[in-house]
Amino acid sequence: MSTGLIIALIVIVAVVVAVAAVLTLRTRGPKHGTSLKRRFGPEYDRAVARHDGDTRAAERELAERVERHGDLRERPLESAERERYEARWTAAQERFVESPRDAVAEADRLIAELAGARGFPADGHYEDQLSALSVHHAHHVEGYRRVHRVAQARANGAQDGGAGTEEMREAMVGARALFEELIRPSRRDGGRHRPDSGRHGADGDRTSPAASRGHRTPSLLHRRQAKES
Repeated sequence: MSTGLIIALIVIVAVVVAVAAVLTLRTRGPKHGTSLKRRFGPEYDRAVARHDGDTRAAERELAERVERHGDLRERPLESAERERYEARWTAAQERFVESPRDAVAEADRLIAELAGARGFPADGHYEDQLSALSVHHAHHVEGYRRVHRVAQARANGAQDGGAGTEEMREAMVGARALFEELIRPSRRDGGRHRPDSGRHGADGDRTSPAASRGHRTPSLLHRRQAKES
């Protein structure tokens, strides 16, 4: 076999391998993107928007989050510990009626502490904590992001935390969804201490321990709006 023929065969093989690699990437890419979109939900759309519509850049970012935090295992809470967090959240909701700014700031602190207790990054590493939460609770992190934004704006001297009462109320409602996800016993807890099972407020939401004593805390976030209307 001549040298020229050998070189030609090598070139052909290299071209075939390259084409196969490209086709493989094109085949796997959409599936990978679909998997990420399913996993992250609204966080996927937010990442795409932050990257100005560049889905590949957004998917790289989300894939990196999964690689960093996907193996995280949430630590179970003791019953007494869970009850303390529930009591603090109830108090924050009740405080919203008279001081929404203070209530939002407390909600921000409480979720940060609760996430840390469940095993997520803590010690003030908000961005890292939010990134990890987005991997495991993607559909509920936006509320935390919003209360943190309001709390930080207030800490930096912005009047009303840079937000109106309605915006703060919506942030609290969104943050409550994440709080309930974090406070709920995981499968590894064996389903112990499922708080307020079977109890629902007038609006269909689960009520807290304080609610069972006559305080319907979910509706408290709506009372201030009713007074101001």
